This record gives sequence, structure tokens and C-alpha cells, in this order.
Amino acid sequence: MLLGALVDLGLPIEALREELGKLALRGYSLEAHRVHRSGLHATKVDVVTEGPGPPDGGPEDAHLHSGTRPREHGHARRQAHSHEPGHHHHRGVVEIAEMVGRSTLDAAIKARATELFWRLAEAEAAVHGTRPEDVHFHEVGALDSIVDIVGGVIGLHWLRAERFVSSPLNVGSGTVTMSHGTFSVPPPATARLVQGAPVYGAGEGELLTPTGALLVTSFASSYGPLPLLRPEAVGHGAGSRDTHGRPNVLRLIVGTEEVGSVSDRVLVLETEIDDMSPQFFGPLQDRLLGAGALDVYLTAIQMKKGRPGVLLTVLAPPGRREEIEALLFAETTTLGIRRQEWERTVLGREMVTVETPYGALSVKVGRREGKVVNAQPEFSDCERVASERGVPVKEVWAAALSAWRAGPGKPR
Repeated sequence: MLLGALVDLGLPIEALREELGKLALRGYSLEAHRVHRSGLHATKVDVVTEGPGPPDGGPEDAHLHSGTRPREHGHARRQAHSHEPGHHHHRGVVEIAEMVGRSTLDAAIKARATELFWRLAEAEAAVHGTRPEDVHFHEVGALDSIVDIVGGVIGLHWLRAERFVSSPLNVGSGTVTMSHGTFSVPPPATARLVQGAPVYGAGEGELLTPTGALLVTSFASSYGPLPLLRPEAVGHGAGSRDTHGRPNVLRLIVGTEEVGSVSDRVLVLETEIDDMSPQFFGPLQDRLLGAGALDVYLTAIQMKKGRPGVLLTVLAPPGRREEIEALLFAETTTLGIRRQEWERTVLGREMVTVETPYGALSVKVGRREGKVVNAQPEFSDCERVASERGVPVKEVWAAALSAWRAGPGKPR
């Protein structure tokens, strides 16, 4: 459904096929076609696998198990897959991570996709009391679901969105049957994946799958009503079922946040450290930012017994608390983390592209009540261009700012 919404927005299916082709993955084809769901026109993307499929022709979406016995099929809600008869190979998370790592995908896409598979494995391992390395994926390890997850990461990076906002997640109601037994909706792995996100139960059956929970909670920085924005494009991705009275679609709205400041909440995590090598702070910062932290900074402090130490502060969306805390405990020597939520006011932001003597560069523009109050060239763009052209970064930066002041840039 996510791939369908992205293609509906304008992601060329051929470009998606080309990117997925960078994985050493064979035995499937990707097809897109237009369908109606309760009268609404939408795009359906099918991952058609070769060879025998499960008995009822469609696996549950992205449920995993930590043994060798596959789960039962035929749940109330399935992902949009088409299957020819075939056998689904069971893969472990290490095998999947190595496959993604060997690919020629963009480094950022590889890192995020690998992170998602490990997050799935950690959720399932916690449910079954085993190690993530011992989790074997059934549907997730199959071709179609690898394409779902990696393709979803490719498509969401293609959007080049500054941030993702999601509505609260409807998990559905009732029960779902798996090889381990019958469980209440949401099933155990999904329940762990949505920790920290607002959820509710309405409608019949399983309405949020583990793959859906994984992708939404890994990318969304906040949840709630549609924020104040200027919509620019809308995409609808269809599911397999055509439910009466309520379109079975996933909707993506792309737009520029409306000018003016916006109030929201931010999670603040802090810990003091005086017994860790400073070499570890650089990689730690990279991992925290990769896990969704909004900012990470260090403050020099003096601790007990006269020891010099560091106050590590992490700003993050409230929904990222568990993942950020897990990283802090795993990657530092801390024994405890303080947390609190702060209210903050942020400017309405948009990224525009300007033409300079050095080529196209991005400028981040901040507005309050319709008035531009800040404009800063994107420094990483300036660094890259300066390195390619062999000129000082400050000259590229000045050229970008001058070009923006000379005339309106193009929204990106």
C-alpha cells in the first residue's frame, strides 16, 4: 500500500525497479496498476513472486517467528501481494543485513533498511525471549516483504521530505491467529513496534501490520491531525481488499508547511558520563541522529571527586524514546537516563533550490506569520560543491545566500 501511494504520487515504477535491482534479489517482478476502492481511484503495486506460494495464495504481512515453523495464513488483513505457487525461503536478520550491505544502494538507504530489519528482529526476539540474531523471518524474509521494506525506504527517501507526520494508528480489533496461537489485535510484535505512538482500535480485524507499523513509526516524527500546510500532491495506495463504505487505501499528502510558527513537544534525554573514551561520542552521535534524534550535543561539566565529565543531551520526537534510550544504554557507559518533555515553537520551514555559479544549491527558509525571518544555505550541499569545485566553502555558501536574496528559489 505504501509503494502504491508513492507510485501514485509520481515515483516512476521503472525507477523503483531499477533501485531494487541493486539488491542481489531475484525471482520476483514489480507491477503497478490502477484500481478502485469504495469508489476511490488508487494505485496498487504487486510483488509477484515466482514459484509455489502458500496454500491460500497470500501470506500475512510481515509477521515473523523465531523458529522454523511458518505461521498460519489467512488473517483479516493482508498486504497487497500477488503470488504464483512457490516456496518462501526463511532468512535470518544477519543474512538480510548482509544482502542489503552488499548492494549498491545509496548508503543512507542501506543504513535505514538495515536498521528496520534489526528493529523487527529485536521486537520479535523480545516477544519470544530469544536473541535478535536467532530470529528467522518467514514472510519478512520472503522476496515480497524484503521488497516492501527496502522499496518503502527507497520511496520515502525519494520524497526528500524534511519530516513525516502521521495520523494516530488504527490497529483494528478482534483476534489474529498465528502459528503460536490466537492473539488479540494488535499482535505482540506490532504492539512492541508502536510503543510510544498514539494508537486506537476501530473496525474489524488486523488493520495495522508489523511492516506498516515498522515503516510509519520509523519515519514519523510526530502524530496527530493534519498540520497546517499547502498540499502539493496526494497519493493513494490500494490494499488487496475492497471494503464497503471505507476505502482500503493508504494516503500520502505532500506539501509545504504553511508559514507561521508551530507549537509541538520534544523529548529531552540527558545523562552525565565521566568514564568513557571521547572517541566513542562521534559514532554515538551519528547513530542517535540515524535513529531519529533531532539534535545531540555535549556540555563539559565537573562531576564528583573533581572528575571532568560530559553532559550528553538528546532532543527527539516523543515517539522515539524507547529506541533512543536503548542506543544510549548500548553505546555508552551510563547507568541511568533522565527524560522530560518540553514544549517548543518552531518556524514554518521549506527548502528551496537556487541557481548559483557553482550549480543548484538548497536554502532552508524559516517563516513566522508569513514573514521570512531566516534563510540559511544547506551546509552539506555547500561542502559537497566546494569539494567538487576546489573552492572555499564560504564562497559557495555566500553565493547560495546571494542567489536566494536576488530572487525566489524553487520549492523542493
